[in-house]
Amino acid sequence: MSEPDAAQGHVTRSVARWRDGRLVEENDQVAEEVPVAMVYNGDTFAVMMATPHDLEDFALGFSLSEGLIATPAQLLAIEVSTLLEGVEVAMHVPDDAPAAHIGAERQRLLPGRSGCGICGTRDLEQAIRQNDPVGVGAKLTREALELALERLHALQPMNIATGAVHAAAWADRAGEIRLVREDVGRHNALDKLLGALRRRGLDPAEGMVLVTSRASYEMVTKAASAGVTLLAAISAPTALAIELARSAGITLVGFARRGSHNIYTHPHRLAGASPESP
Repeated sequence: MSEPDAAQGHVTRSVARWRDGRLVEENDQVAEEVPVAMVYNGDTFAVMMATPHDLEDFALGFSLSEGLIATPAQLLAIEVSTLLEGVEVAMHVPDDAPAAHIGAERQRLLPGRSGCGICGTRDLEQAIRQNDPVGVGAKLTREALELALERLHALQPMNIATGAVHAAAWADRAGEIRLVREDVGRHNALDKLLGALRRRGLDPAEGMVLVTSRASYEMVTKAASAGVTLLAAISAPTALAIELARSAGITLVGFARRGSHNIYTHPHRLAGASPESP
């Protein structure tokens, strides 16, 4: 894959660095984090704190993972406007799309902070959503997983510049990374990736999704809603994430490193993943 444009998603700010007994003023690259209003047919559903990059992918991925549209075809138009207060992503959907009827009952009560996937959700049913089981999915090898993990760092230009953003990536059966999206919010990065996959007509089940964060239950829920069959996180899963991955049929991998990883659910998708006898 071609590397993303590193010129977007971060800005230059001055910083006084204390190094070796001296204070030196230099320029530093810092990640952008701005309010992004998600607006459907003129009604604001949520305001997410996000990196203002790949916002059309974000619009589609967020709309699908939140259940606001049933198919990509229901997102008829996207208009991104930069305002004084932040960014507005205005989307147009048909009358039969759930987003056309968000009203007061489905609007988020609080902004979605960069570290929060469900901030402002009103109901328990909206917070803990049960997904339909995913499909069979591709059989993958440990070598493919490790290859993808090895190559991921070089494909995160925003994080290389700032050290402050998460990434979500999709790799094919061979472990070749085909898509990467970055954001200050791990949920946003995953939504951007899922939107990019759908816009390009790629089947998530034909490979694996990697995230540079913990595997919380929201990440599993978003992955399941898109038909992801293998989700690998470089950090830990939560107990609820494991239970939701098990019920959705997702292979959930945590603490993914070169030479080691933990498989918490459905290990059959990784070749040679059956535990050895003591």
